[in-house]
Amino acid sequence: ANLIFIASLLLGTTITISSHHWVMAWTGLEINTLAILPLISKSHHPRAVEAATKYFLTQAAASALVLFSSMTNAWQTGQWDITQLTHPTSCLILTSALAIKLGLVPFHFWFPEVLQGSPLTTGLLLSTIMKLPPIALLYMTSPSLNPTLLTTLAILSTALGGWMGLNQTQIRKILAFSSISHLGWMTIIIAYSPKLTLLNFYLYAMMTTTVFLTLNTTKTLKLSTLMTAWTKTPPLNAMLLLTLLSLAGLPPLTGFLPKWLIIQELTKQDMTPAATLISLLSLLSLFFYLRLAYCTTIT
Repeated sequence: ANLIFIASLLLGTTITISSHHWVMAWTGLEINTLAILPLISKSHHPRAVEAATKYFLTQAAASALVLFSSMTNAWQTGQWDITQLTHPTSCLILTSALAIKLGLVPFHFWFPEVLQGSPLTTGLLLSTIMKLPPIALLYMTSPSLNPTLLTTLAILSTALGGWMGLNQTQIRKILAFSSISHLGWMTIIIAYSPKLTLLNFYLYAMMTTTVFLTLNTTKTLKLSTLMTAWTKTPPLNAMLLLTLLSLAGLPPLTGFLPKWLIIQELTKQDMTPAATLISLLSLLSLFFYLRLAYCTTIT
């Protein structure tokens, strides 16, 4: 049964990424949502069922908005092509819909809750593969999107992602807020250099996969259990330490590369204040990454 769900997940993602027509993109998003629901609720724990319900409601609302924005655009311009989204209202509705799908602030409330209610492997799928179709849609429509709105969403996301993560002890929630602040970085640059968004996403997905799989191997869910986990597999923990610092974006590591390029591109676009602000805000999330990293090495 799991094989069917994973296959449907990949199918839905592929359909959305490779589609030219809005209805096909919407179909892919729907297949994706329906395929991951059983993976969230497979433990039958009340919290898992609650997480699946929350996920379903938010994603269904967002999909409806995607369909609504594309229909409005087709009604105004006669175009169903994804790259031809020219009507300003449609662009705004689409941006909001994709923000709900991705869990960008102010539509982020569902994401930490859903991640906390899911198993680690499903959490991994939720924070990597499930983010790909909306980001692909943003990538395809990026020339016509409203940069001011995107920048606002991005800075709010980085701020709240860093700020709300400080108070958490559940590792899945910390990773959810880290995901929100990374999405902020991806969103701020999408209108200026979409390729950088993709680069950031790939590297983020790679590092998050490492973290989730490591935690899955050591069966760690809380900071308190992370403190004792290092005795089981010291080399794995050394790797987790480096990956967390890389996610935080510390210079010699890979995670610094997309941040550096994004800051560089933003200064080229005369958006130095935004670049300064988003860099300062990512120091908030640096704090909880360092706390996680410290918990992995404590003796």
